[in-house]
Amino acid sequence: MTMEKGYIHIYTGDGKGKTTAAFGVALRTALLGKNVFIGQFIKGMKYTETKISEYLPQIEIVQLGETCFIEKTPKEEDVDRAVQGLKLMREKLISGQYALVIFDEISIALYYKLFSEADLIAVLNEKPYETEVILTGRYCSEDLIDLADLVTEMKEIKHYYHQGVLSRAGIDC
Repeated sequence: MTMEKGYIHIYTGDGKGKTTAAFGVALRTALLGKNVFIGQFIKGMKYTETKISEYLPQIEIVQLGETCFIEKTPKEEDVDRAVQGLKLMREKLISGQYALVIFDEISIALYYKLFSEADLIAVLNEKPYETEVILTGRYCSEDLIDLADLVTEMKEIKHYYHQGVLSRAGIDC
């Protein structure tokens, strides 16, 4: 039996849609009856997407952040949660139980130096051959881009946020 190679995807850039794109792949994978693990770095608020496991038990999702500290200074608890989150992601990745593992907002965790890029790359280097991996978040480094097999940059052209429209449940969060 030949195992199909799993690739590393990156969805980055300043535009909307990085997590949404990753969840689209998760949906496709789950609808094939395969298991998906999603670890959401930085995020601690219950966004609409966190309900996905109620509808698709093949998808397991864990939030690895305390609160959203974007535009603030991360606290020690944020660093601790991120470090423990990376350990959990490694366990899930090497377990062989998941066809797809998503590191949501991982490049934001790196941007805020919650752990080192070398630690993340070490985890990614343990990826089983057949496991697909997706990394999301703004500010993705060139080293991660070089490591990846597929990189998509979301570029903001226009966003209603700039007109005062906040995140809307089911559309933006």
